[in-house]
Amino acid sequence: MRTSIRTLTLPAAALIAALALTACQSTGQDAAASAPAKPAPTSAAPTASTAPTAGQPATAPQKTTAPPTESAPKPTSTSTSKPKPVAEAPEGADGNPSLRPCTAADVKVVASKVSRPINHLALTITNTGDRTCHALNAPLVGFEHSQAPIAIVEDSKPQAVVSLAPGASAYASLILTGEPGEDTHGTTVRTIKVSLTADSMVTLKAPEGTYVDDGAAVSYWQQDLEDALQY
Repeated sequence: MRTSIRTLTLPAAALIAALALTACQSTGQDAAASAPAKPAPTSAAPTASTAPTAGQPATAPQKTTAPPTESAPKPTSTSTSKPKPVAEAPEGADGNPSLRPCTAADVKVVASKVSRPINHLALTITNTGDRTCHALNAPLVGFEHSQAPIAIVEDSKPQAVVSLAPGASAYASLILTGEPGEDTHGTTVRTIKVSLTADSMVTLKAPEGTYVDDGAAVSYWQQDLEDALQY
């Protein structure tokens, strides 16, 4: 009995093993059949410049460089700055070296009364030297109580500077008072200070009874006395 049992047992075990192997193979084939097919890798076709031809060695691809871009030339300024005009000293200015100003060493200064117009004095300078000098601008005039020079009548400025040859004279009008009816403060003065240049001043004795107020003014130097007394 034991012998027959062993004989039957071996074929049965072999059959079970064969069935198990067959089942595994079937399962593997089914899984392979059911899996999606992977696309075959495609190789990029070489370009015409890099693809080797039959019988020739492959050449490295040539690099193409873009032509350099020419930068537009920077615009150059065609306008040239004009030189600034040199400021020249106006005719009659103290800074003009060609005009020698009259100073106290060159002239005699006199303040005198006139009949017309009223409330005016005439200032006269006479060249007592031996060289020509120029009566520049207007005299700066003050009095013993003055804190600053009196006003200058700008409308009296002449067309040209008055040149004084030796013995010649120039004139300025000294207006003593302002317009009638103006509220001005006046006083009688005894001295008159006349500055011919910045560093040349003459002190004169005022004519007796010289009365001045805040409206006092002086004209530019003139060639003629009549021209001076118009102001």
